Amino acid sequence: MASLSLASHFSSSPATALASSSYCSPHYSASHQFSHVTTAFVCSSKYLPITQPSRPIFVQKCSSKEPPLLIHELGAFDRLLLTLFRDKMVQEVGWDSKKEGYDGLIEVSRHLMAKYKTSPHIEEATVRILKSLFPSFLLPLFRRLIVPLAGGKIAAVMTARVTQATCQWLMGPCRVNHVELSDGSLLASGVLVERCKYLEESKCASICVHTCKLPTQSFIKSEMGVPLAMEPNFEDFSCQFKFGVEAPPPHMDEALRPKCLDVCPSAAARIRTQMIGSSEQCPEVSLRF
Repeated sequence: MASLSLASHFSSSPATALASSSYCSPHYSASHQFSHVTTAFVCSSKYLPITQPSRPIFVQKCSSKEPPLLIHELGAFDRLLLTLFRDKMVQEVGWDSKKEGYDGLIEVSRHLMAKYKTSPHIEEATVRILKSLFPSFLLPLFRRLIVPLAGGKIAAVMTARVTQATCQWLMGPCRVNHVELSDGSLLASGVLVERCKYLEESKCASICVHTCKLPTQSFIKSEMGVPLAMEPNFEDFSCQFKFGVEAPPPHMDEALRPKCLDVCPSAAARIRTQMIGSSEQCPEVSLRF
């Protein structure tokens, strides 16, 4: 219904009529109450933005090979969460960037990596940051009252929905989907991030692995009592969260052996000096263990 009403609203706009006839059609998904919408049509190097308040933001690529690329525009609640998370990270690192907003957050993440050096120390620091975002009573209460219900499935579904609702400012657009549990059943406890903003902006597989994937898996399981396996895709920058699914052991986890990203500045420098080939494993990931 939200998609239909949104489409009907835009269909009355002359600009939309032009876009629909001359360009490709827009792609819509569920609305987000804290966001604004900008629907952009991209086709043959042409770009037509359409803006309305209180909706999500979308970009449609006119390509048979590429899926629509969705972009999440920060609303007031998103900016509040960004500020809170950054403040907690600054307290842990003891340093802040002069850059504002998300760009500054990425710089602080790099300093977190530089300060703690190894994966266990980076993971411990990031888990402390995540814990500091919650009231002290909330996580133990969740483990005691919610996790035991239905063999943990209710907790897994709840965690997925909260993640989808509150973390798009960090990761970009995402949606809840079904994942397969260890018993072979399907459960709506997955979150598919269409194109992770954190990975795309950091341009670094090591930052993804050591300041996001590993500590998030550890935090969700140890502090919330919910197993979590995260599967970042370093080719298309998507990421699949599987709440209620145990993470694989490190020696079996393909995400811990990524190739260097093409956009990684460090990789470009190493390639120029012939230290590595463009298809080789990212040394920054393995060096941190």
